[in-house]
Parts: sequence; C-alpha cells; structure tokens
Amino acid sequence: MSWNTRELLRECLKSLRADMQAGLAEVWVVDNASADGSAAMVADEFPSVRLLALTENLGFGTAVNAVASRTSTPWLAAANADVRVEPGALAKLVAEGERHPRAGAVAPRLIMPDGGTQHSVYPFPTIPFALAYASGIVDLSPALARHWCIDRGFDPDQPREACWAVGAFLLVRRSAWDAVGGFDETQWMYAEDLDLGWRLARGGWRTRYAPEARVHHEEAAATAQAWGPERFARWHAATYAWMAKRRGGAVSRLVAGIYVAGYRARAAAMAPATRLGVDGSRQRRNAMLETANAHRVGLRRPRALEGGVR
Repeated sequence: MSWNTRELLRECLKSLRADMQAGLAEVWVVDNASADGSAAMVADEFPSVRLLALTENLGFGTAVNAVASRTSTPWLAAANADVRVEPGALAKLVAEGERHPRAGAVAPRLIMPDGGTQHSVYPFPTIPFALAYASGIVDLSPALARHWCIDRGFDPDQPREACWAVGAFLLVRRSAWDAVGGFDETQWMYAEDLDLGWRLARGGWRTRYAPEARVHHEEAAATAQAWGPERFARWHAATYAWMAKRRGGAVSRLVAGIYVAGYRARAAAMAPATRLGVDGSRQRRNAMLETANAHRVGLRRPRALEGGVR
C-alpha cells in the first residue's frame, strides 16, 4: 500500500522480484493518490506488478481489501511500501503458517534502520492489562511481561503466539481472512491491524510471530510526512475509537481512566525525587505525565472519537 514513498516503494518491489520470478508471489501495488510519481514509477519499472492507481486516499485497510477481492491465493501478505523483504522471508512465513493450521496470521521480525528489532507483537488492550501496566506491576514481574509480550517480556528471537501483530507486513491465511471479513474499512488509518487480530482471535484463529523471517521497516515513512508528531495522538484516538466500537464506550473510558490515573499517580510519586534532582527523574516524570495526557482522548464520548481516526 503506497502513499508518497516512491523511493522506498522501489526498494520494496526490488526485494520481492525474486519471489515474483519464482512464482511464489503475485505482487500488487495500491497507490493511494500519491503526488510523488509512485504510480508512474511502478508502471515504468515493474511491468509485472499489478497496479491500482487510486484517485483518492482510501486508507490502508480499504486498499488491502481491494486486492483481496481481486485475488484467490491461499495467503495474503498485506504490506506497507516502507518495507524491504529479505530473501526467503516470504517462504519462511508461509512454512510457519503451514506448520500451524490454526494460525490465521503470521508476522515476521521487523528490522529497524539501526539494525534493531521492532517490538511488533502486543497484547489486546484489556482492563486487566491496563491495570497491571499503568500501575507499574508489569515492570516488577518478568512473568507478566512475558505473558503479555510487552517491554522486556518481548524476546525478538523467540517464535511464539501473540494477540496481534503490527501490520507493516503481515501474512494472513485466506480462509481466516474470509471468515472474519478482511480489514474493517472504518478504521481508516491505525488500529486496523489490532482490529484484525481481535476478530481473528474471536474466530478461533491464532497470530504467530516468526522471527526467522526478516523484513526491514522504515517505520512511519508515510504517516510522519502526513502528520508529524501528531501521528501519536491519532494512533491513540484510533485505538480508543476501535475499543469503543468493539467493546463499548464504558470499557474504552474505563481503560483510558486507568491509564490516566495510573500514570498521574506514578508521576506524583516521583515528585520528591525530581525536587532532589535525582538523575533522570524529571524526564521520567514528564514522560509519565505526557502518557497520561495522551490517554485522555479515551475519556471522550465514543462519537467524538470517530472523527479522530483520520
């Protein structure tokens, strides 16, 4: 799915050329009305790639659904344009899915520009998780961190099941995709991967993390252009909009309230250390207050959140 990332898109398509030539992959590009010549570059340089050049930005999920409706392969790989697939990664993802028949989705290891692994699998935003995380209990319990695959509990080298995975590159089994109806097109940007993982889990499917399959990711290449620092606020708004839709406004406001209260309480507890000038205490306290403020969007009425998804 492409929007104004022509050079990254070119590298992405180059990385998929061997899989196309081997007959493993049929590659599509859906260009969401880019203004940088992305669609023309695809047409000129990659004639074997199928191109849908749209006249308006329909968002990530709608673009993926458009390709899904035009194809019949047993697997779908939804991808941003800002990824580069290492040789053999796609075959390893398919093999992992075939080893686990209830795997509805398989996520690769996402490699950041600095060579580190992106934390790309997460727990669902439930009330128990919010209580444990906002209070700091997860920081004190390695077992809980591993259970929820969060912070130090995420082992980038360990294959495992997860609740949901970041959709920068995600292999989805066609039968699972059809069973849950693909991406929810009302999640115009952000939380569409969370929503897909949620509906897969409710349908009895699993999400697998397969670290031996490596995909390089220039995180937020398109959204940073569009929104800059505001993208974090938009991500929170989209996530709480999703929660209000799937779990109800009362649950979304309760989860938001837990985070706001928890982070404010922890910031208040750090006030003495800040006054005494303990190293790093001011920065940590400010970060907690900023996090509490970011979650305040979830305290709004669900109707007010819907417009925040875009």
